[in-house]
Amino acid sequence: MTKQIDVVGAILVREGKILCCKRGPGRSLAYLWEFPGGKIEPGETPALALARELREELKIEVSIVPEIFVNASYTYDFGRVTMDTLVCHLLSGEPVLTEHVDMKWLRPSELSQLEWAPVDLPTVEKLIAQGDFDD
Repeated sequence: MTKQIDVVGAILVREGKILCCKRGPGRSLAYLWEFPGGKIEPGETPALALARELREELKIEVSIVPEIFVNASYTYDFGRVTMDTLVCHLLSGEPVLTEHVDMKWLRPSELSQLEWAPVDLPTVEKLIAQGDFDD
């Protein structure tokens, strides 16, 4: 049976740009780009999990739009990942790399320049189709 992994990702918007993070070495999907976030723990809503993950991973506080932007699934060799992405905005702090090796702020129209983890692609495609954010 395939292992089910439920995760949440942040579409963190600032000045019309979205934060993109590059995974580090020694982990699955090494050096691919992703939306920051992580696993949803038992009893957590996607929004609660996202706020916790961004606090732990990037040392930031965010406000989260509660509606799910995209729900996507992808089956990797290590299990099936189902990811909800949510739009959020920086409240305090400046993103600090603790688990990633690089980050970029890109407009939706620039997202196709990066090599994304497969489960992130439906969100990338929707963002590109939607067009750039107006602040």
